[in-house]
Amino acid sequence: MKPVKWTFVMTAAVAALGACGTAKLDSNADAPANMQSLSIIQNGENVGYLKATGTGDVMDVEYYVDSNGRGPKHSEHLVVDAQGVPVEWTIAGTSLMGAEISESFEFREGAAIWNSQADSGAESLDVPALYAVNDGSPWANYIYAKALLADADHSMPVLPSGQLNLEQLDSVTLSSGDTAIDLDIYLLSGIDMSPSLIALDKSGRFFAEFSEASAIIQTGHEDFAPSLQELARTLKVARAEKLAKQLRHTYNGTYAIANVRILAPNAGTLSGLSTVFVRGAQIEKIDAYSASGAVPDGMAVFDGQGGTLMPGMYDMHSHASLNSGLYYIAAGVTSTRDMGNDNTFLADLMVKLDDGIVVGPRITPAGFIEGRSPFSARNGIIASTEQEALDAVDWYAARDYPFIKIYNSMNPAWVPAMAATAHEHGMRVLGHVPAFTNADNMIKAGYDEITHINQLMLGWLLAPDEDTRTPLRLTGMARGATLDLGSEKVRATVSLMQANDVGIDPTAVILERLMLSRAGTTAPGDVDYLSNMPIGYQRYRKRTFVTLENEAADLAYQEGFRKTLETVKLLYDAGIRILPGTDDGTGFTVHRELELYHEAGIPVPAVLAIGTQGPAEYLGYGDSLGTIEVGKLADFVLLGGDPLADIKAIKTPRMVVKNGDVYFPSEIYEALAIKPFASPPTMLEPFTAAD
Repeated sequence: MKPVKWTFVMTAAVAALGACGTAKLDSNADAPANMQSLSIIQNGENVGYLKATGTGDVMDVEYYVDSNGRGPKHSEHLVVDAQGVPVEWTIAGTSLMGAEISESFEFREGAAIWNSQADSGAESLDVPALYAVNDGSPWANYIYAKALLADADHSMPVLPSGQLNLEQLDSVTLSSGDTAIDLDIYLLSGIDMSPSLIALDKSGRFFAEFSEASAIIQTGHEDFAPSLQELARTLKVARAEKLAKQLRHTYNGTYAIANVRILAPNAGTLSGLSTVFVRGAQIEKIDAYSASGAVPDGMAVFDGQGGTLMPGMYDMHSHASLNSGLYYIAAGVTSTRDMGNDNTFLADLMVKLDDGIVVGPRITPAGFIEGRSPFSARNGIIASTEQEALDAVDWYAARDYPFIKIYNSMNPAWVPAMAATAHEHGMRVLGHVPAFTNADNMIKAGYDEITHINQLMLGWLLAPDEDTRTPLRLTGMARGATLDLGSEKVRATVSLMQANDVGIDPTAVILERLMLSRAGTTAPGDVDYLSNMPIGYQRYRKRTFVTLENEAADLAYQEGFRKTLETVKLLYDAGIRILPGTDDGTGFTVHRELELYHEAGIPVPAVLAIGTQGPAEYLGYGDSLGTIEVGKLADFVLLGGDPLADIKAIKTPRMVVKNGDVYFPSEIYEALAIKPFASPPTMLEPFTAAD
């Protein structure tokens, strides 16, 4: 791709095109010659730093993030050779949730040796190869970029496996007031779930790593972050638009999927063999399948080979991004509820989805409202007063949000007024349980849903003065090991939920990852798909997220998670509405969330209804979605097997249809550097009428 010259100019808060009469700045000009300092910006706020000190081939890095009460905090020491390839790399500190990390890599005398949370290994090499660091900072991507720039092909093999690639996308001039800086923009890809955007200044120094929602940028130049985020949107939309054109299949007139059994979710039954006809976005008709029936001339007819046609699945707790859309569709997840985002970005993404510019599930938004504190999450709107919180409710109502989501740092005393205002607007109220209160109080204040099963259970596990704005809201779940689910406090909460028709979005899969992931092993929820993923993601998943002081702590987390699943079953038996969410963006975790409900003891037919028809009806889409019927939207997934017999069948979709558009997961996964899980259906031969 030939680099294109862009010029971005900063106004008060937003980047616009054009620049003239500006003086050029040296990046990080005030920093010492042997040190680079970068700020970490999320939602316009500084949440941490990265400081790299050293000259030539030796560098020490300090990395610190404190966002939403959590973040990695560690130091790195690395040595590179004359080509910029690391030959020594050590990392020590704590990871996202506070777990200890200690990682090392060394290349000496023709042998590479590494040890990390994910794995240990050794390999003989004639020349150094890039090491895919497992617990590194964003500085790692700069190291990779510099090494790849020194390579003629801008591509190098990676240890333990894989290939890293670097592509220059643009040259840009960022401007603010009377100053400007020239940057080269690169795309780093190959070993992770999504590529990274990196900006280098003309001297080759690391200026920024950035996305549409955040930036890690040289200290002193934080005002340029909005420009880079806007550039990220432009570049990623262009990539997403290209993939949409490549991966979306549309058919003129009518097409059909023959030889399938149709799942009726609420009934928990499969039809006889059928043929489903689709015209435009809708299901035109459904006929009994006949093996001897002729295929009309000119009509595309897919052979379902006796598989199952199931309504599209839902993720009721997502945080949408440009990257997540294809992962969701490939997994058969055709609808999501966004539970907190950059509001401008989300509105723009939803328009692009509706216009068909990019691919992804339909999105129902929940308006994120957080209270101001040192632990505030950087999403949506942060309110410092009750009036600001009420104004935020009105802001979302004016934009037709059907939900508001309340977060950890909200003042509980403001919630009754917020809930009343939301209900006056016809909105539902959901969210975390704010710090220093409990689910019972929030239900009485007007909550319609509790977000995350741990937010519900913490009211039974913690003392009133314990601060759930910190990682305690997750690590405290180990105390569930000794919880008596028959106790009065548990029964009281469940009774309140029943009386007030309060639902639960469990996100059990995220708690499983937190509580049961262990270094060097594949977690139970990852077994069925992880080996197909890029090596960087594989290694990231093989880690311990919590601090395990001893065997007793390990066992407490295991028993605590078992009690979490027992709670899900308790709520199901009590008639509480369960809304399947993941707090993730891959689609694979939707499969695991539903599988966990079955492991908790919920019958498979009920689980499939929870994942498909239930959310459609709850969101008000029952007239057009949730079942496969004539006149409804063509929104379904072709499975090779019978999910009623084995729920794992939902993990290997062969074909996905959303609004009549056809997608083949195998094609999507190949485009995303993932080994496909199932082949697409074949086409039946058309019948050609005699002259």
